[in-house]
Amino acid sequence: MAAIFILQRFVNKLINLKNINIANWQLHLIVSLICCGILGSITNSFASTSLKTNLLVQEPDTLLPYPWNDRITDQWSNPFDNHPLYMSDPSNIENSIQYDPKNHEYNIYEKIGDRFFRNPSYMTFQEYTQEEFNRSTKNYWKQKSDQENAAKRKGLIPKLYVGGKAFDRIFGGNTVDIRPQGSAELIFGLQIQRNDNPALPERQRRNTNFDFQQKIQMNVIGNIGDKLKLQTNYNTEASFEFENRMKLEYTGYEDEIIQKIEAGNVTLPLTGTLIQGSQSLFGLKTELRFGRLNVTTIFSQQKGQSQNIQVKNGAQTNEFQIQCDEYEVNKHYFLSQYFADNYDNALRNLPVIQSQINITRIEVWVTNRNSTTSNTRNIVAFQDMGEPNPYASGVLVGTGGNLPDSAANNLYMFLRGVGLQNIRDITKVSTSSGLLPFAGPPANFSSPTDYEKLADARLLQSNEYTLNSQLGYISLNRGLNADEILAVAFEYTVGNQIHRVGELTTQGVQPPQALLVKLLKSRNVNTTIPIWDLMMKNVYNIGAYQLSRQDFKLDILYYDDNTGSWVNYIPVGKDEVN
Repeated sequence: MAAIFILQRFVNKLINLKNINIANWQLHLIVSLICCGILGSITNSFASTSLKTNLLVQEPDTLLPYPWNDRITDQWSNPFDNHPLYMSDPSNIENSIQYDPKNHEYNIYEKIGDRFFRNPSYMTFQEYTQEEFNRSTKNYWKQKSDQENAAKRKGLIPKLYVGGKAFDRIFGGNTVDIRPQGSAELIFGLQIQRNDNPALPERQRRNTNFDFQQKIQMNVIGNIGDKLKLQTNYNTEASFEFENRMKLEYTGYEDEIIQKIEAGNVTLPLTGTLIQGSQSLFGLKTELRFGRLNVTTIFSQQKGQSQNIQVKNGAQTNEFQIQCDEYEVNKHYFLSQYFADNYDNALRNLPVIQSQINITRIEVWVTNRNSTTSNTRNIVAFQDMGEPNPYASGVLVGTGGNLPDSAANNLYMFLRGVGLQNIRDITKVSTSSGLLPFAGPPANFSSPTDYEKLADARLLQSNEYTLNSQLGYISLNRGLNADEILAVAFEYTVGNQIHRVGELTTQGVQPPQALLVKLLKSRNVNTTIPIWDLMMKNVYNIGAYQLSRQDFKLDILYYDDNTGSWVNYIPVGKDEVN
């Protein structure tokens, strides 16, 4: 077959030669005779081979009901059927088109490796250009048709038609088209946890929690007629609130008074420099036109704020204004009244801290809000634990020292007495047998003023708070709620002497027996008792990081009601004293 293809190419070249006077029919006759000779020799060779090998070739007795017809030439001259039953060519068949610059033709080859899979063919330059044009035109119109079909597909909510001239006059049409897009994922779960710990009560060994999570990413575009449009973007995993936007827009025609009405997330851009516009507004905005007069009104709430940043010498300079009552609440606590009373004296000669105390061990207990089962103990916390000057002075007396210690008064001695063995049982602390002789007069111990009992209190890890071992205070990473309890037990040294306040977990008190510790915060706020002074009220959060001492300036201002202005002094005179 390849030889016939070469002869055909040779005949075409002879015909195109002008200096040879041979008729076309003569050339075709000669070539035909040569081809017949070649085919005859090939047939004889196959016949002789068949005789030598005694092979018998027979016609098939039956024909396939659905014959499989393969194309013979290239895919342009003989297109292949696109029916799914006829699979495409395998991947090892390589199709290639090579341009012949001498003959201005395109040679088409289909090979498997170095062998021809189908007969090679060729196309003239004009034929190849026409085929490419036809294929490009077909693909273009197919793409346009697919786009129109996609636009005509109905969404989740079909278009609605509302009849009536009034509806058409108000909204500029009678169709309601709402197209929601996005995804919604809801996850329901039930988590059951059981801990067979004999130290825990039976009702706390099993915890059941219901887990519900949702992930919604929704985009709704709605059109009511030609005038009213609705745009909504909602994402439950958005990093900022302003990313969720909702806007309802009514646009009138050019000759109407109402040009535009916007509700939801609106903007007010202004071109002037005297009054600056805003981009983060939520409210109602209207644009009206009376002839050549345009009126724009807006009623909104500003969702953002503008801030000017000054950078000097590579550092950012900001100004903060904080009221004196905006200190961090329920986060910073002195460990005893001694540290609160000596705080100013210890910081008198900064940067040297004048304190001989060094806290070496501390255990911090809080209310167990997340039902943690590890590192929990029953505790009974007392306000006067370790205080040289106890609040319940009617029955408690100091032992003469001024440093905090469990032996600084007789409370710890009485609690460990023979008559108060029930103090270790958390269920009997509130009874008369648990707090004798403190439950009655003259002490009249009561909760939460003098003590707090807490079952399954959680022991904080060292990375959940910061301890100042010299000044004697702790700073919690998370502020406590108003009804949460805070208690501590710590050990410190002064020179070679070791002092301890409260009971540590290493002192031999085994669970479920309660530990006797120092109370720093009760579940009720009472400003008349001493533990109110243990909460530090001089720590403020300005919302900045990596502050520099250089160019740091602090001004304390006082608002004078008489002058109605801020001054950097406290006016004290004759009128104020009287």
